[in-house]
Amino acid sequence: MAHINAVNTLKGHYLTIDEVKKNEKIRKIIEKSDQCLEVIGYTEHGTRHCSLAAHIAHNIMLRLGKSEHRAQLASIAAYMHDMGNVVNRDFHAQVAAVMAYQLLSEMEMLQEDILEVVAAIGNHDEKDGQPISDICAAVILADKSDVHRSRVRNLDTIKQDIHDRVNYAATSSFLRVEEEKKTIALEIKIDTSISSVMEYFEIFLSRMIVCRRAAEFLGMKFELEINGYKLL
Repeated sequence: MAHINAVNTLKGHYLTIDEVKKNEKIRKIIEKSDQCLEVIGYTEHGTRHCSLAAHIAHNIMLRLGKSEHRAQLASIAAYMHDMGNVVNRDFHAQVAAVMAYQLLSEMEMLQEDILEVVAAIGNHDEKDGQPISDICAAVILADKSDVHRSRVRNLDTIKQDIHDRVNYAATSSFLRVEEEKKTIALEIKIDTSISSVMEYFEIFLSRMIVCRRAAEFLGMKFELEINGYKLL
């Protein structure tokens, strides 16, 4: 019997995003990561951002005709992608990947699924990553499309901090996936009385470039629309 249990543990089983969200360790790490970023002045990267990214990544995969299983893996990777911020903002993607490997192994996830999630997380950041799978591409697009005023923690910083100002100016953002047209479009509404469109490009150009790469990996064209005008 012991031998059978060991084999089952090695094989593992399918995990869903709902099971991952219920994991107390993972939830606490995400919350602490967000607290660390708050101290150094970053926008919200907590359960709100991670849950939204997970939802968007799942939708991207399904809209592109991927299986529910791969959509679940993308959702899990998107939910766990920012955990590394609990250690340091630098190399947070790689740190999160290592943490995810251990946490998902503890949950007895299938080894091949763990590796898909780890690879996606480790390559999601625009500074040192690039799309290496459909799951990773979905995580990149989901992560970078979350531009919204609800991420701003302190309204007093809007005038001094360009990141807070641009995020607060974004009154809505939506990632539109149209498989028939082969396009993935990020549609944003910006209150230009708060921040200019030029400021958006000033801080987010590198993110838009990695979004384009992610869309191209998926066989799609990336488009950016701000206030009804197509800019990319």
